Amino acid sequence: MELLRKKDYYEILDLTNKASEDDIKSSYRKLALKYHPDRNRAPSSTNAFQKLGQAYACLSDPNTKANYDRFGSEEEYR
Repeated sequence: MELLRKKDYYEILDLTNKASEDDIKSSYRKLALKYHPDRNRAPSSTNAFQKLGQAYACLSDPNTKANYDRFGSEEEYR
């Protein structure tokens, strides 16, 4: 699955780093429906849905979003 190869949270949610809170929420909801394991029967859909959830959890909170923007990719953030 293409989503699993992506590392950047903005890229996972198909957004730019200038995205607003509403853009983040809207993109997450759209992609969550697409990759939810109950709707998507691909074997890796569970992993993709979890990765999508991690990206949303980070970018939906202003404090963690600011830290992520400062440090960069997923590996550097953790």
